[in-house]
Amino acid sequence: MQAQASDRDDRVPGKQDRPAHDGGRDQDPRTHDGGPPPHPVDEQEPRRGRPRSAAAERAILDAVVGLLEAGEPLAGLSIERIARTAGVGKATIYRRWTGKEELFVDVLREIEPPEPEVSGTGGLGDLRVLLESMRTRGLAQRSSVLLHNVFAQMKSHPKLWAEYHRTVIAPRRAAMLAAVARAVEAGELRGDADVELMDDLFLGPMLVRTIHRPDAPLPEDLADRIIRLLIDGLGPRPAASGRGEGAGHR
Repeated sequence: MQAQASDRDDRVPGKQDRPAHDGGRDQDPRTHDGGPPPHPVDEQEPRRGRPRSAAAERAILDAVVGLLEAGEPLAGLSIERIARTAGVGKATIYRRWTGKEELFVDVLREIEPPEPEVSGTGGLGDLRVLLESMRTRGLAQRSSVLLHNVFAQMKSHPKLWAEYHRTVIAPRRAAMLAAVARAVEAGELRGDADVELMDDLFLGPMLVRTIHRPDAPLPEDLADRIIRLLIDGLGPRPAASGRGEGAGHR
């Protein structure tokens, strides 16, 4: 009921909103002389468009999450069902999202860990923050049955998967690529290597651990270890000479 009251101007009245005897016209008990009813209270008071909009969006997102938690598959969620559960009209949903794919992506953003805040000026520092956010999302998918099920179902919905990639994955990759480029400019990474390839090298180990190896450990220092190992290099270290060499083989 609160979602309905908060979003009165967005509701689409149906026949259930009218008395059966009114011939399809809205009646107002404050009208005694047969004249037109007074303006609705919403129109007399100063409009607070954003609070009502925020309340409607919250009700819609909560409705989708609630239906998914109850075991409803993505394929079974219609805009009509979502609107009815949220207590709003279908037009309210279509004013905010072009369709189910766009709405479901926003729902995923609700239940995933929040996007990380990066400085936008740092190189390796921002890269570490972005890698750490991948690690925490991997942990969340392992611990949340809802997230795991939604991602599993998404892969059988090409339009939804494409929308998620366009609006979520692509911006995250662009942010990583920009951080690597800033690290090159700052002299933290070599400048004679392919920036995209370096980005893939930083990204790859975390993707393998979080997606392709769901049983692999995700320790808190994983992002630091990936960065340090790639910067140090994977080739064997030069053998020390003299006494140092002997000590190293003990």
